[in-house]
Amino acid sequence: MTTNSPAGSAKDGKKFQRGASLIMVMIVLTIVSLLGTAAIQVSMMSERGARNDRDMQLAWQSAEAALMDAENDMFGPGASSRRDLFPSDKKPTAFVVGCGTTGTSRGLCEMVTTGKPSWLIVDFSDNGTSAPTAAYGAYTGRSFAAGGAGVQPAKAPRYVIEAVKDPGDTTAYTCEKEKNCKYVYRITAMGFGPRDDIQAVLQMTYRN
Repeated sequence: MTTNSPAGSAKDGKKFQRGASLIMVMIVLTIVSLLGTAAIQVSMMSERGARNDRDMQLAWQSAEAALMDAENDMFGPGASSRRDLFPSDKKPTAFVVGCGTTGTSRGLCEMVTTGKPSWLIVDFSDNGTSAPTAAYGAYTGRSFAAGGAGVQPAKAPRYVIEAVKDPGDTTAYTCEKEKNCKYVYRITAMGFGPRDDIQAVLQMTYRN
């Protein structure tokens, strides 16, 4: 009578157990790798979002600086080479249809009564010699750090100023030939982030 030894079965069982352990380890390593990759992607997205927010904040602050420079350009405080071009009680004469591109009329836009307003038409990114917008400090002598090393705006902010009849003018005169009309000034400024394509536009109406 022949008796089967259990030794072979035991060895086969150990081999099977070692194979199952290897599969489990591979599954765990795969899961850990996927989790690590996902964590890296989330971290990169967070970093990219923070950088984009920083760049937009830089553009907004640049545009705000341009609004302040335009205000200083018109009525101070501080010096300006064209302070007398912004009367509040009569029609301004230095404003040009389509915005001025030379001399003291640069960036000064006559009010458009039909169609798109001037601030929607002009190219704020144009900083050439015949640009229809005024650069920060061009008439006030103030300086603006841009285009240098570190995190700075790619270029100085620019603005346009439109002369608008004062909607709050309730006086009795009839603005005969627009000589006695009261005016307010609409300022539109564009600031830039570290790249030219990162832009922020701010607008305000100024009454003297």
